[in-house]
Amino acid sequence: MVNNDGLIAAYILDGNGGGQRVGWKKIQDWTVAAGLLWVHLDFTAPEAQRWIKEKSRLEEVVGDALLADESRPRITTLDDGVLLALRGVNLNPGADPEDMVSLRIWAEKDRVITTRRRKLLSVADICNAIEKGKGPRTSGEFLEDVADRLMVRMGGVINELEDKAAELEEAVLTAESHELRPKLASIRRDAINLRRYMAPQREAIARLQSEKVDWLGEEDRVRLRETYDRLTRYIEDLDAARERAAVTQEELLSRLSEQMDNRMYVLSIVAAIFLPLGFLTGLLGINVGGIPGSDYKAAFFVFCFLLAALVVIEVIIFKKKKWM
Repeated sequence: MVNNDGLIAAYILDGNGGGQRVGWKKIQDWTVAAGLLWVHLDFTAPEAQRWIKEKSRLEEVVGDALLADESRPRITTLDDGVLLALRGVNLNPGADPEDMVSLRIWAEKDRVITTRRRKLLSVADICNAIEKGKGPRTSGEFLEDVADRLMVRMGGVINELEDKAAELEEAVLTAESHELRPKLASIRRDAINLRRYMAPQREAIARLQSEKVDWLGEEDRVRLRETYDRLTRYIEDLDAARERAAVTQEELLSRLSEQMDNRMYVLSIVAAIFLPLGFLTGLLGINVGGIPGSDYKAAFFVFCFLLAALVVIEVIIFKKKKWM
């Protein structure tokens, strides 16, 4: 639970996967000898802002980045520290997953500071892992765990998106078009929104594994490379889902166009059949003298028979010309 002072969680890690949860006082009294310090803050709280600006001993550019309202995934190295901005899917109740939540990270060899505005379940997972003695042991492992847990939750959202695209692809021949079109548009919109942040996040992780940071070991870089590969696959899956939705939408539009053509064809045939009938009835319906059969009692029935014969002749001609 976040406090009014902005401190969500803080731990002094023991280097074996566990750690001691601490408050503001021990954060202020912390020294390198005590162990790796992780401080997680809600940067919207005034107390958290004041601590970052006045008491954290951070460079001004780092403090500004940790308190920035908006941030795209990126990485910057400063001296022996790493400033990293990552995004995770928003799985908070009532939220849209594609409305991704930003996590800002400043990592040094002996200290990690993270800030966020909205809750991230991936960070809560790390807190639970530390409580169980299965958390990160170093700053490098912390970065790996954060990136990996963000990817795990992204995977579930992307797989669900792919399943929806597959279902709509199968339903395109049976479902009503007014039901499918908004769903297809939603899939394409979600894929675009997710990819908007995942592509730069991939580049950030790629740069992180290649940065010359002393406390980032070879094993850390290998794990980051695996995270990079997984993120690349997720981006490819997003592109595939978006393309499948686009193809399905084209198929739907083609089906609608074919249905419209068929209807217009039927109407054209009907119009072609009744055009000469309408001409004849209109011609004989004028109120002038000299209309043939006006004095013959059976003229109406003879005329109806001639009209029926004309329809039959028209149908025969249309079939011979393969118009119907």
